[in-house]
Amino acid sequence: MSIRPWRDIMRRQSRQIMVGNVPVGGDAPVTVQTMTNTPTPDVTATIDQIRRCEDAGVDIIRVSCPDEESTAALRQIVRASRVPIVADIHFHYKRALEAADAGAACLRINPGNIGSEARVREVVNAAKANGCSIRIGVNAGSLEKDLLEKYGEPCPEALVESALDHIKLLEDADFREYKVAVKASDVFLAVAAYQQLAEAVDCPLHLGITEAGGLIGGTVKSSIGLGSLLWYGIGDTIRVSLSAEPEEEVRVGFEILKALGIRNRGVRVVSCPSCARQGFDVIRTVETLEARLQHIRTPLSLSVLGCVVNGPGEARETDIGLTGGGNGKHMVYLKGVTDHTVQDADMLDHIVRLVEARAAEIEAENDAAAQAAE
Repeated sequence: MSIRPWRDIMRRQSRQIMVGNVPVGGDAPVTVQTMTNTPTPDVTATIDQIRRCEDAGVDIIRVSCPDEESTAALRQIVRASRVPIVADIHFHYKRALEAADAGAACLRINPGNIGSEARVREVVNAAKANGCSIRIGVNAGSLEKDLLEKYGEPCPEALVESALDHIKLLEDADFREYKVAVKASDVFLAVAAYQQLAEAVDCPLHLGITEAGGLIGGTVKSSIGLGSLLWYGIGDTIRVSLSAEPEEEVRVGFEILKALGIRNRGVRVVSCPSCARQGFDVIRTVETLEARLQHIRTPLSLSVLGCVVNGPGEARETDIGLTGGGNGKHMVYLKGVTDHTVQDADMLDHIVRLVEARAAEIEAENDAAAQAAE
């Protein structure tokens, strides 16, 4: 048996669909999604929230459409958004028809909840006419009654069977532009269901640990669940479900992808937990730098270590490094090499300027390489 390199992730091969102008599946990058939590008819608040998510780097945004007032507002929201909008539809098939006509790039539905086969075909025809894809959203908390009676409780087999039943409805209507999610709040249940589904279908998979919890607890659960699946190559688009603002979901999603080396965006910070050896307040320094560097989208690395025990070693592996020294005088490393010192009072502004300059330098290098390749 051959052994894969320890950092090698062999991605499951799925077919590719389009969500608006964003490819999902195949060899496309794993995309990061979130969902607005403002009342959809409040167009101004919803667009403002979308803007914050766009600034955080979101690729796709879902908007709930529970009523006709929401689908009426969706048209204006779609026009204002710079990323594709997924309309979240649960029971009423007419909301799906209205959302498709309003410009939604994707419809999130469970075909079995829409009603008769004729209604499913109406939704499919609207999706085809408007260039919409569809996401089948199976959730352990809302499994069909017959499946609960059959299996006794939510289990991986029940989630997968539900997904396959919904897929058949779309396939029978000659529609293949779909992706599927089998979400659960239980990490083990969700991971097992996705693993089984990945073996059974070739469509793109939307990953999520649903109702994961607050910012800290939900981040941990999502990182374990989504990280496990992504590590084994399963997953084409992700949503981190947190009881937190949507832009926080986006940031956590990118951090999960960055940790696995799947996708890099912005500054990757390597920092120590701090101890009595620290030459400056590491915790507050990292908090401030992360906040001030959120506008950086170019992938680069920054190490912030409080002392010289591990500082020089980490700095050798990052674009910019900062290591705490004595008497308020700290060492700065550029491209892994000792370069100069900085005083406490100037440290934060100085590091921000260095990161911004390095980002601009990397962008210039990338542009030059692209021009040379043409």
